[in-house]
Amino acid sequence: MNYYKKRLKAFTLLECLVALLTIAMSALVIQGMTQLINQDLKIMRNSDEKTWQNFCNLLRRELENTEFDRVENDFLYVKTSSASLRFGNISGADDFRKTNEKGQGYQPMIYDVSSASISNNNKVVTIQLTFNKGGKKTFIYAFSKDKHVAE
Repeated sequence: MNYYKKRLKAFTLLECLVALLTIAMSALVIQGMTQLINQDLKIMRNSDEKTWQNFCNLLRRELENTEFDRVENDFLYVKTSSASLRFGNISGADDFRKTNEKGQGYQPMIYDVSSASISNNNKVVTIQLTFNKGGKKTFIYAFSKDKHVAE
């Protein structure tokens, strides 16, 4: 009968409620942050910005050691030391590609392209690509006026 007089250490109801409230709020914050991260990942996956940057870098690298020849029928023709090249989008194809001057060979540079428009203004070439998913991107390249390909 003596054990009733002892004070046992225990949690009060108020302390338990505060602990439960803290755990619940922490779970809500974690859930919200998870949803934000998930949305950001979806946006990054659907973004074609990295693909476009890779295409621009690749096309710049391809054009830097060439000499401008002409723009004809929405195709860019350039000369290298060993061959003539053509860049453009063939109707019915969904890519922008590099071929030889006659259109033979197949080296796709970017996919999901519905159309490409290429224009020239004093050796400044403007390539405007329209994508199947929607949206347009423009690539501008200025050929050096005194550049000559070593033969």
